[in-house]
Amino acid sequence: MSVTGIRRQFPALVAAPRVVYLDSASTTQKPAAVADAVGRYLSGETANAGRGTYPWANRATRELERVRENVARFVGAGGPEEVVFTAGATASLNAVALSWGLANLRDGDEILYNPRDHASNVYPWLNLRQALRRLGTTIDLVGYRVTATGEADTADILSKVTSRTRLITTSHIHNVFGSLTTLQELRGRVGGAVLLCFDCSQSVGHVPVDVTALGADFAAFSAHKVFGAPGTGVLYCHRRVHGQLRPFLPGGGSGVTVDDGCLRAADMPYLLEGGTPNVAGILALGAAVDFIDGVGIDAIAAHDRDLTLRLVDRLRRVPGLELLPGVAAGACRVGYGIVSFRSDAVSASDLGFALSSRDFYVRTGSHCLSDHGADDGSVRVSLHVYNTADEIDRFADFLELIVKEAGWA
Repeated sequence: MSVTGIRRQFPALVAAPRVVYLDSASTTQKPAAVADAVGRYLSGETANAGRGTYPWANRATRELERVRENVARFVGAGGPEEVVFTAGATASLNAVALSWGLANLRDGDEILYNPRDHASNVYPWLNLRQALRRLGTTIDLVGYRVTATGEADTADILSKVTSRTRLITTSHIHNVFGSLTTLQELRGRVGGAVLLCFDCSQSVGHVPVDVTALGADFAAFSAHKVFGAPGTGVLYCHRRVHGQLRPFLPGGGSGVTVDDGCLRAADMPYLLEGGTPNVAGILALGAAVDFIDGVGIDAIAAHDRDLTLRLVDRLRRVPGLELLPGVAAGACRVGYGIVSFRSDAVSASDLGFALSSRDFYVRTGSHCLSDHGADDGSVRVSLHVYNTADEIDRFADFLELIVKEAGWA
């Protein structure tokens, strides 16, 4: 399918043809099929899933389980029981901390993490450490470095793994650097007791993701970053860790029972799904996966790579720009849809304001990094399948004009 044909499926882009949307790492635009899925549920046979035996409720239950099976296939899970529906990637990663961490970590245990990751893959572990400390248990959070290309430094990770290491967590694609980390170099070298957790928020929907091939024990992503609706996410839990999980959100629908005043755990994935599910959001996620399948994830990955490389080549011609670590620093010609930079001549906030005046929408600021000082004051350009080469060229041309008018050249 051509980019023109793809763009026609996005009502917001059709209604605002002058807008060049370059903030897909924050949230993607939504195809009509996703909006239709939400509308059909809210204006049609609205019912709660898993709560009734009448036709509307049965249909909602079947549809949610169909989406679960489709998502499991889409990310390479071993089965639908490994797919938990959550409120987003933040909720998913907090679920790991609370359902696994609180139940399994002991004094002196360690978690290895990247202090320059998205806050959603840093703050849950800080919160877990504080919660355990209040319970009399002390764990260590050990930070590891990133390379010049923005990837997790696996050599540094290996040097910091000890007999007390219990979890290594990382971004699969970094939300500012746009670099890919698979931790492949760690395979067979850290021991089976060390679990691997991936934040796949920027990779799912951009590149083929196979959580089984990654060797992931946990993986998280948000629906709104893969053409779906806000308020929905996915947590992948490999079946080998199911026995280590405890309910962190017990309530209606979780399947948790009470025996002699004590909670008894239910089967996965319902163990971690207490409360009324976001039926509309999950149905929207199903429509988003169907949309990606229709375009083809390999085609999306190739499109994003070509546009990312084109963007990097154009940005290198703009005087006074500093490209942040990422694909621009790599020896291989790869690209996953994210490039970030600073200008010596114009502040990031002023660049964002000037760009938006010509309908170029980018992200500026700290980009939700937990370490605000590390990459604060930068501009992030993030693209997707609905962007075009012409948009990249026009963006780069106007950016260069701004910099020159600021007196750089």
